[in-house]
Amino acid sequence: MNTSKAWQSPIRIVLATLLLLAAPALMAQQPSVFSEDGLAIRGYDPVAYFTLGEATPGSDQFEAQWNGATWRFSSAEHRERFVADPAAYAPQYGGYCAWAVSRGSTASIDPHAWTIHDGALYLNYNRSIHQRWQRDILGNIARGDANWPGLLE
Repeated sequence: MNTSKAWQSPIRIVLATLLLLAAPALMAQQPSVFSEDGLAIRGYDPVAYFTLGEATPGSDQFEAQWNGATWRFSSAEHRERFVADPAAYAPQYGGYCAWAVSRGSTASIDPHAWTIHDGALYLNYNRSIHQRWQRDILGNIARGDANWPGLLE
């Protein structure tokens, strides 16, 4: 019996099994980004929350495509920063309302209702919901992290 052929069958079985086990992870897409008319954050600049400390409208002159949405920026520098590291600037939970995600659902956002906590951007539905979010940021983040991204499945 040829020993090299004797090993080929078990190796093929192991490789096929590993491929089947890895397939869901390989095929998984990143969570969708909340967008209206294809614009993430309703066209506001995600980098500006971090650099300017305020909600700043982006411009159609400075756009980038990422994760199925168009992202707008107030400057070429902000666009370059985002393109270099989108996860550092993109809002948590795909830009859906963080409070809603912490409650097991999704909702749109108001770009002016936002928080940066531990270097991450969280958006809320409106200023009233933002106040609720602020009352228990850590608890809301823990619940949101537990719910996300399963809400989109």
